[in-house]
Amino acid sequence: MALEINNLHVAVDGIEIIKGVTLRFEPGKVYALMGPNGSGKSTLAQALTGHPKYKVTAGKIILDGKDITAEKPDIRAKGGLFLSFQYPAEISGVTISNFIRAAVNARRSEPLSVLDFHKLLQHKMAELKMDSSFSKRYVNAGFSGGEKKRAEILQLIMLQPRYAFLDETDSGLDVDAIKIVAEGINALRKKTSMTIIVITHYQRFLDYLEPDTVSIMGGGKIIASGGKELIQQIDEEGFEDLVEETP
Repeated sequence: MALEINNLHVAVDGIEIIKGVTLRFEPGKVYALMGPNGSGKSTLAQALTGHPKYKVTAGKIILDGKDITAEKPDIRAKGGLFLSFQYPAEISGVTISNFIRAAVNARRSEPLSVLDFHKLLQHKMAELKMDSSFSKRYVNAGFSGGEKKRAEILQLIMLQPRYAFLDETDSGLDVDAIKIVAEGINALRKKTSMTIIVITHYQRFLDYLEPDTVSIMGGGKIIASGGKELIQQIDEEGFEDLVEETP
């Protein structure tokens, strides 16, 4: 049981961005994916979750032994993949409650009743210290950056995917909000075998999530891998030396 990426190459508008990435994500672990802007982190996450703009030109994506390289996004989502977007889109006219309920029931064999869903949603919002009225707002419409990120994490906690890609979820959050979001994720991890893949530039969020493995991207490739000590090195020295050392 694992999500595997084998020698993956990805192009956007005919330009190769990912140039041969091989990674393995195992259940219940936390992985950090770091790197300078333009290194391919978000492109990799978008390609793995099936965004049609990101074309896999070589390599394979294997989910629990099944090749999903050519599968559509909804099939990947039902298989347990989730992406928290770096720049979440606004969906006017659709409330957060209705949006998440539709997503949750799409993954269940028997849909939750309106009452049961509402109770569960309010419970999870309380854990994230979100006002109950938040669920009645239209998805991301008029939201601050921090509100958008909290809404994404609420979706994560409600959907309980097996492999969650968090693309700069800490961006736009203050110190207290980062801690609350991280605590929500850690509480969920204790109840499930969810795999977390955190895409970030910064150490602070990772201090709370404590990744098992850290991978550094540069130029569309993995240029370094290691443990938590690599995060400290990046925090002190930046990415420049690692990128320059890569052929």
